[in-house]
Amino acid sequence: MTPFDQAPLGSFTPTGFSVEEIHALGDFPDYATLSGVPLPQEYEGFDITKARSRPYRPFRWAYHQTMSLTKMETDWWLEIDKDYASRIRQRQQLYAEHGDGILASLPGSELACKELMEMVLQFLCARYPKCFQLNTEATVFYNNVLETTSKLKETPPLEVILNNIPEDFCIMLREEDTGFYRFRGGVICSSLGWNLKSKLGMRLHEIHEPIPDYKEKMQFSMDRYFAKKPTDKPIQRGSWGLEVDAPLYMPPGDPHEKYRDIQDPDVGISRCNLRVDWQTLRRLPLSAAVIFNFKALFTPVENFRTEPYIPSLLLKVLHEGKKNIMEYKNTWHVEHAVIPALKEYEKEQIANELIEKDWEPHTLQESPFFPSWEEQWHREQGF
Repeated sequence: MTPFDQAPLGSFTPTGFSVEEIHALGDFPDYATLSGVPLPQEYEGFDITKARSRPYRPFRWAYHQTMSLTKMETDWWLEIDKDYASRIRQRQQLYAEHGDGILASLPGSELACKELMEMVLQFLCARYPKCFQLNTEATVFYNNVLETTSKLKETPPLEVILNNIPEDFCIMLREEDTGFYRFRGGVICSSLGWNLKSKLGMRLHEIHEPIPDYKEKMQFSMDRYFAKKPTDKPIQRGSWGLEVDAPLYMPPGDPHEKYRDIQDPDVGISRCNLRVDWQTLRRLPLSAAVIFNFKALFTPVENFRTEPYIPSLLLKVLHEGKKNIMEYKNTWHVEHAVIPALKEYEKEQIANELIEKDWEPHTLQESPFFPSWEEQWHREQGF
């Protein structure tokens, strides 16, 4: 792809903006107007010392392989919580150790990288104005949580994202000759069984090749979806797995992989966690890049004890989920600890009348959450 700064005058991006128009817009244009997606409301009362991410539980029954896309809640595109500073440090350390296995971009993605960086900083400043400020004239970003200052003209856009946003981003750009979308750049600190370097440059269907039923059931519709996706209709979805401890980054050959090969009798329920990758997908207005971003959230399975219907629903999936999908999720290595615990939680919930004795598991109306989640979530945070 031709780098934007080398594109001839009179050429256009796929969303219809000319090179001249983009130059005229300059740094930090009004992306809310350009995209049709409003900036978030300020998070009133937010206290980063107490904040918890929302309790995503994207369990479904009947359980079959679909994208399960829903309209994105635009105020929640990016989330920060009490672990923000430690997660940023962890991500910076991963980059120091693994380099282009974590962060990289290909020629032709320059405009998309800059545009993404500017959009995420605008979002943070609108959503958490006490934590972040932006001086657009000096192109300086102030992070009051980390007590850092980023000179945006001197720092590559993806590094600005790495140093300030605790989420991962994949930049997908359309091939001019074929119309297929390729992975052209990103920041990926929470991959399991792969890393950025192993996927960079791949087409959409090549990236998803290991996913059961993708080629047969989803490849055509996803290619078409990417091609037609407008800027003003971002979506969200959740993916989940069960893990021993909380492995954020596990590339092929990582020592933590050994846990997935056995049912270790020394691993009890206290070490078993739900991992949710909460994902969003949106198109950028200027470059027309499609941005896939996700955050990895870990929750002790023990928390399900007080979450109505969640133990019963997860038991149903573990017992009766489609074989190839469950093998791909690789839940077997913790099932010896998780299933007995879930059965006990289910009995307690029936005895305490949190759920009906004859409840037949199905996707909850509150999905991806559970009944009364918001009251419990606010109580845990104290605001």
